[in-house]
Amino acid sequence: MSHQAPHPQVLYSFPTNDKLVKSVADFVLKAQNDAIKKRGAFCLAISGGSLPSNLRGLIGKKGVQWDKWEIFFCDERLVPLDHEDSNFASVDKLFLSETPITAAQVHTIDVSLLSDPEELADEYERQLIATFAQRDAARYPVFDLILLGMGPDGHTCSLFPGHALLSEEDRWVAFIEDSPKPPAKRITFTYPVINHAYRVAFVAAGEGKQEVLGKVLDEPELGLPSSRVRPSAPGQVFWFTDDAASAKVKYPKTKFPEAVEPESAGSV
Repeated sequence: MSHQAPHPQVLYSFPTNDKLVKSVADFVLKAQNDAIKKRGAFCLAISGGSLPSNLRGLIGKKGVQWDKWEIFFCDERLVPLDHEDSNFASVDKLFLSETPITAAQVHTIDVSLLSDPEELADEYERQLIATFAQRDAARYPVFDLILLGMGPDGHTCSLFPGHALLSEEDRWVAFIEDSPKPPAKRITFTYPVINHAYRVAFVAAGEGKQEVLGKVLDEPELGLPSSRVRPSAPGQVFWFTDDAASAKVKYPKTKFPEAVEPESAGSV
């Protein structure tokens, strides 16, 4: 399942959502296997939105070592964890609740700090530090995999077009109180964290993503937030789309490998 891709990003497109979901599951399994082989654990970050529903292919899948997973959220809305706007609530309902992953493996925001966005962001950053300080000597955490979605305006995480946070270089986790998409108060990973991941994968499906996907992949000079996701080497960006979303994209597509070989070395 190794690639020596001629392009800095790999675009996979599938004829049906079921095929996309299966392929995302295969990809995550490969990332898990590589991480466990290297370190005995698999650390990933997940977004909300439509992403959780595209993880259902992992539920009941052979070879998933749930006890080795550790999960963070790429961004979170400053609401209670059972609120309909909570990314955790969405991921829990559609994915986590169907798996044996325990609460101790999932890093959520400290809801006692909802009234203090800066302190809440600092606390979540401390959770990252506690997890990665012993694992990596690097200045920033190195996730095995970050799974992202993309909004119709090209935003990802809670990094919105034209916002000052696009230029944040110091903080790992930043707070935002003027999100153009409600709720206004959120926390988000910054680019230094996202762009130090070993793998980043976007999942974008549906005809409604056609225009923005074309801008992100074919016109990166526009500087849309999703275009700015470019992990440092050897990290790489992968796009999982359906044919409806990628219909107008000129960026070259790559055929997705049909099988996962858990024992094989190398990157996806």
